[in-house]
Amino acid sequence: MRVLVIEDDVSIATNLFDYLENAGYEVDLASSGPAGLQLALAEPWDVILLDLALPGMDGLTLCRKLREEAHRDTPVLMLTAKDTLDDKLAGFVHGADDYLVKPFSLREVGARVSALIKRYKGNVTAATLRCADVQLDLTTLAVERAGRSIKLSPKCLQLLRVLMQSPNRVFSRTELENEVWGEQLPDSDTLRTHVYTLRRALATPGEGDLIETVHGLGYRFILNDAHAS
Repeated sequence: MRVLVIEDDVSIATNLFDYLENAGYEVDLASSGPAGLQLALAEPWDVILLDLALPGMDGLTLCRKLREEAHRDTPVLMLTAKDTLDDKLAGFVHGADDYLVKPFSLREVGARVSALIKRYKGNVTAATLRCADVQLDLTTLAVERAGRSIKLSPKCLQLLRVLMQSPNRVFSRTELENEVWGEQLPDSDTLRTHVYTLRRALATPGEGDLIETVHGLGYRFILNDAHAS
């Protein structure tokens, strides 16, 4: 997953870059409006984080050009110190999908980025997730692999759902812990234990291991994109 951060405050941009990169995203930075628009149009992005007060071109103008002139529908999360209702409405009128007021929590940024990507890729309302030969029914919580029914604990089900909603993306340990356990974070070995249990439940002799440990980064559900639905 690729995120473009358009922010002229070096400290904020660096913090966002480090946090999102550690969460498994591929991140690039632009520090002015014109440079940000050029990058936004030159490459495919899953989300754009856009500051409003930018040199050369403000964020509202950039977002309007992205929508009305370039006809790009990439999700845009606006970041600004302006917190009045009129400021927020102006952002939405110019094409923003979400709005976050500074100072903000990096964890909230991560949650909003994840939510925007899910909506953009149509994974929010999908009744069933299918990755490779694994199927997760989000209504009944039934799991199958190649037609074989798999029984999972509630936490393993949540873990599988998160991984399957963004196949091939590397999730950091912190991100998975926040997604599955929320504010009541587990001890250091709990996530590893649940990943091991989920791996064993999904794989039988002759079937490939679909959950990969990316050393120093986290975990991902391995999938050829052509098989995602």
